[in-house]
Amino acid sequence: MKVETFCLLVLLILVVLTKATFTLTLGESKEILPSHPIHTYSIVARDTATGEMGVAVQSHWFSVGPVVPWAEAGVGAVATQSFAEISYGPLGLELMKSGKTAPEALKELLSKDKNNSVRQVAMIDVKGNVACHTGDKCIPEAGHIIGNNYSVQANLMLNDKVWPEMASAFVKTKGSLAERMLASLEAGQKAGGDIRGMQSAAIIVVRGKSTGKPWEDKILDLRVEDHPEPLKELKRLYNIALAYEHMDKGDKAIEVNDTEMALKEYATAEKMVPDNLEMKFWHAISLVNIGKVDESLPIFKEIFTKNPNWAILVKRLPMVDLLPKDEKIIEKILSVSAKKR
Repeated sequence: MKVETFCLLVLLILVVLTKATFTLTLGESKEILPSHPIHTYSIVARDTATGEMGVAVQSHWFSVGPVVPWAEAGVGAVATQSFAEISYGPLGLELMKSGKTAPEALKELLSKDKNNSVRQVAMIDVKGNVACHTGDKCIPEAGHIIGNNYSVQANLMLNDKVWPEMASAFVKTKGSLAERMLASLEAGQKAGGDIRGMQSAAIIVVRGKSTGKPWEDKILDLRVEDHPEPLKELKRLYNIALAYEHMDKGDKAIEVNDTEMALKEYATAEKMVPDNLEMKFWHAISLVNIGKVDESLPIFKEIFTKNPNWAILVKRLPMVDLLPKDEKIIEKILSVSAKKR
């Protein structure tokens, strides 16, 4: 047997054993109270127009993002919480990827979990099938609502109005999937939220169909690990993420010589995040590269006044072909700096 073949065989055996161990861990758990007490409220949802799927969550627990929300383009989304068994996330996605519906996947995992009475898990698949389980030993107030292409679920809440308000807000809110899920979380908090207060939040949105490129399939992945107002901070980050999307669109417009569209996208981004010097800088750079040096000067002046280090960067960019190798142009740009470097 060739060395390469032997190594491949060993690797396959290890993969099989690892997956078997992973599954058995869920089925043979003997803990009364598992080690991830992520009491929280969340929403899993699918946008019927775009096919996008996602999860949004808030909790009074540090760094909820790595535990509760799971999503994969073309497959589905999972929220695992209460005394959370993290493996419901990857295993749920794996089962849905194999062809099982969300209800089938959840039923299978619950049947192997001797501690399912303390779990709260929601799943949605790429076709919009939804399933949710709230164990009878989840800490009150606890409950869930399954609707058309969504599920809201909560445990350890101040009152039993939290998840109904979440459902109502998601259905009534207009906009993108992310905006509707954020509105749902806000409604839950307004209704009373986690009895302990607020600490962390997260949101994930993936495409309805996979491109085969995971870095393109994940549309949004934001986390607030520890903050007195995590939802407010999450919305701030979401606004910045949208602004950078406009910057990307502006860059792509420049690539195809659509100057008008590029300037429109840059202006939109800067209006959304007016204090962001990074956006202003690359906007100004783009103006120079399309021959509108004079239009770039007021922008450069503002940037250099607030942070002179950007002037240093201007001098370096011609070396890597990001600005013209024209000393007169570079000198003209640097002339607006209060302190030339």
